[in-house]
Formats: sequence, structure tokens, C-alpha cells
Amino acid sequence: MSPRPLHLGWFTNFAVDEWTKPFTGGGGDPWDGKFYIDMAQAMERACFDYIMLEDTLMISEAYGGTNEVYLKHNIMGPKADPSPMAALIGANTTNLGVVATFSTMAYPPFMLARLCSTLDGICKGRFGWNIVTTGEDLAAENFGMDKLPPRQERYDMADEYVELVKQLWGSWDPDAVVRNHETGTYADASKVRPIHFNGKYFKSRGPLNCVPSPQVRPAFVQAGGSPRGRQFAAMTADSIIAPSMGVAGLKAYRADVRARAEAGGRDPDEIKVLFVVAPILGETEAEAKAKAARIVEAPDYCEKALALIAAITDIDFSTFDLDAPLPHLTTNGEQGSLDAFQQTGSGKTLRQLCADQLSRGLDGLVGTPDQVAERMGEVMAEVGGDGFLITRPFTANISRQYIADICEGLVPALQRRGLARTRYTEGATLRQMLREF
Repeated sequence: MSPRPLHLGWFTNFAVDEWTKPFTGGGGDPWDGKFYIDMAQAMERACFDYIMLEDTLMISEAYGGTNEVYLKHNIMGPKADPSPMAALIGANTTNLGVVATFSTMAYPPFMLARLCSTLDGICKGRFGWNIVTTGEDLAAENFGMDKLPPRQERYDMADEYVELVKQLWGSWDPDAVVRNHETGTYADASKVRPIHFNGKYFKSRGPLNCVPSPQVRPAFVQAGGSPRGRQFAAMTADSIIAPSMGVAGLKAYRADVRARAEAGGRDPDEIKVLFVVAPILGETEAEAKAKAARIVEAPDYCEKALALIAAITDIDFSTFDLDAPLPHLTTNGEQGSLDAFQQTGSGKTLRQLCADQLSRGLDGLVGTPDQVAERMGEVMAEVGGDGFLITRPFTANISRQYIADICEGLVPALQRRGLARTRYTEGATLRQMLREF
């Protein structure tokens, strides 16, 4: 039996590109967007499903109680707004899906629904919304709150939020736009209606004041780590961003999400779980391992790694001994990311946990393109599907060199094995693309 192709995405953000190494690309000044347009076009040549623009709404102070480390190393910032970048990428590509991150905390539902419809129109049906509830109290303070609600309530709010925006997207019938020259009628008023939504957390009259987009609603992307987050993702998402771990953990995660979806009345095959990985490639295995060693052995590697984890968990890791095991930790931030990092019960020191993050938790992804492609195929065969979300090696910035390694090295190696698509279906929307296999 020939292997089933993997779905491939790329997890990135409209942020600083590589500026400290000899091969720098944009040199740390990518703010006109051209670097990311070039990246998206390289991904489209490689037939990726989508590019995902992650976002956060603050500059962290979680590590050491100050923003100094974050600004020094451009960690989790500065970042530019993903929505204009999504529009630019959509206008400069033909087939690639474009996913942008918008927080249910930061965007009023009507504004979000209108923005997503507009972007889906610009992208000709290839837009996706990465649904986040936001996990940082500093972000909440930027929007007039003292702190975030508890995680459970954030997801309860997100459930209602998604229901509201779906009703707004449905407030126009698909055939409401008639453009009747004889009567001079652009839209049939009988096919556009208020929704009068009045929930526990949100209220909106409607209707949406823009026409239905090609997908009507965008593709939904979501990262569910905690049990409550997995439940939300299982009932909502078309594609799930999942942390990598050992193969047994990947298999268990996917099985759990699919079981939750089926129990809630969804077809689990409608959900594509993409595991975040950061392959490191070389012409030889030794060259790839040398690249990996240079990253991990850098004097500031652990500081950068812990500052990254601190920013998304709101835990100050500067207070822990690098050469001792971590106590078991919990957070009101991203508990799933914390669990993947801390590996409770492993007995590893904090320094070892940092080193494990280099390839985002899955071993065997440092080597030649053929070696890594073979490993990815083996992992997916055991897990059952559905694919991977590529991202940069931990603590590194994105560079043109890394983009070429993936798009011109790894993906062709996957394609030779029947493990990646070699062409797009003409005119497919992002949701259709995700359900092709």
C-alpha cells in the first residue's frame, strides 16, 4: 500500500528574522513584509497546506521580572500585526493557505467576524483563523483588565464567542448578493438578517455588514494542550496545532482528540492534527549534528529557552536551578506547552529539558533530508496521521537558509516517498485542502 501524504504547515510569526548569523536574510528588519512574502512563495512551490502566523499581545516580563532579556534577544517580540501580513501573503500567492492568530480576548466578535470575512475574500477562500484565548496576564493588562479569567472560563467564553461569530457569518444567505441590473438591486434584503445574539458573555445584533466570503467561515485552527483545551479544539478546529513529544505521546494525543470529537458528534477525520517539529538538516548527518550542537552549546541558549517558556506559561524559570529537576508546575497560562516542556517524572534537570526543546520534543529530526523524511514517515505511520507543522529550531530566528533547507531539501525528500503533496487541487479552499486526504 502506498503511503498517504502528510499535511504540512509552518508555524511562524511576523517578527524578527535572523540577524546575528553570517546568513541573515532580511537582517532583522523584515517589517515591510517582503521577507515573509518570499517565504510563503517558497512554501507554495513546495505545496504546503498553510502558513500560520502566530501572535501575542504583549512584551513579556515573565523571566526575571523584566523585559530586558526579551528585548535583547527579540524573544516573543517585537511582533507586527498578522492581519496585514495575511492579506499581503494572500495577494501574492495562489494556492497556499494563510492562517492568522486573533485572540477572543482582544477582538470584539463582530470585528473579528468582519476581519476574517475580508481576509478570506482577499485570499480567495484560503484563509484560516487560529483561535486563541490568550494566556498572559500582561496581555490582559494591555486591554484594560487586571488579569485573565481562569482557563476554564476562558474556554467557556471561547465556546460562546465561536457560536456568535458563526451566526454572524450565517447572517447572509449564500445567494443574498443578486446584482440585478434590471431592478438596481445589489443584495436581497430578505436574505440578510439580524441575529440578536444575547449570551452570557457576548451580545451582538448583526447582521454582518460584509458579503459572505468564499468559505463563508474561515478554516478554524486551534492549539489544545490541557484537557479543556483539547475539548475545545476537538469540537471546533479543522486543524489542531499539537506539541511534539515521544511517539507514544503523539499517538495518545491524536487518539484523545479524535475520541472527544466522535463523542461530540463530529467526524474525527475532519480534524487534522499537525505536530510542531523543527528539523535540522545538513548534507551529511555530521553536518546536521554540528548545526544542532552550535545552537545548544551557545552561552545564551538556556537563557533564551527559559525566557521563551516563561513567556507562554507566566512562570519565572530564572528562579530554578539549571542542574536540578523541576518540581511539578501548573499555570493559568499555556498548560499544554508547560506539560510538554517539564516532562514530569523524567528526572531530567532543567538544563536537559532546555536541550530537549531544540527539535521540539521529537527525536530523529537531525540529519540529512532523506534521513529526516524517513523518520517523519515512520512516526506518522505509527501515530496514524495527520502531519507536521514546521517551525524554527528552538531559540533560533527564521532565515532564508532554513526556509531553503525545508522547502528545497526536506519536502522533496518527502515527496519522493509519497509523503507530501506534489501539486494543489485548482481552486481548493483551505478547508477543502485539509480534507483532501
